[in-house]
Amino acid sequence: MVQTAHAQAKRRIGSGILDFLRGLPLFATAPLYRRWHVRWGATDEDVRAAGDELVPDASFNATRAITIQATPEQVWPWIVQMGYKRAGFYTYDIADNGGYPSADDILEQYQHFAVGDWAINMNSMFGIELPINELDAFKVKAFETNRWLLWAKPDSTWSWLLRQLADGQTRLIVTIRARPVNLFWTLFMEFGDPPMARRMLKGIKARAEMMRHRS
Repeated sequence: MVQTAHAQAKRRIGSGILDFLRGLPLFATAPLYRRWHVRWGATDEDVRAAGDELVPDASFNATRAITIQATPEQVWPWIVQMGYKRAGFYTYDIADNGGYPSADDILEQYQHFAVGDWAINMNSMFGIELPINELDAFKVKAFETNRWLLWAKPDSTWSWLLRQLADGQTRLIVTIRARPVNLFWTLFMEFGDPPMARRMLKGIKARAEMMRHRS
């Protein structure tokens, strides 16, 4: 059993590394298509509807959006359970979830939270987890269940808006406003955020639509 678990872990990590390597061209060239990726999928209406003013002098502003064939109630659980050692981020798992696959199911243990709770730790890239602190982890700032959610830390905010559309669809609008405090976060926002944010939205869409199809 131990050998089987070890072999599975090696395959999982190997698969994650290959997945990440395939995405490297997207990371390397991200600054070249900055004007496109900071508005990926978003209309002018989406940009006006999204966001907050908690970081008014943010140097990085990005609003992305995607239409999901599922109701806001079916999309919401996939968002609130996100995080390292939780459901993952639905992106490149070797980079932000310690190599463990992001969840393909709704995890009830991560569905309950309150304003002031730690939301997600961003200081855990490639499985290297450092202590949670105010600069590297978001807290729940405010929310309205199934409608919107705001995570915040002193230098940035991450907001989620779920707009109900006709025929049981949802328009998911995600906005990041950041004022990077060091070189690491500056490089991450320019090179890492674009491909990971796009893949995250597609991951949420795929999972919510899959769950709706099942039910």
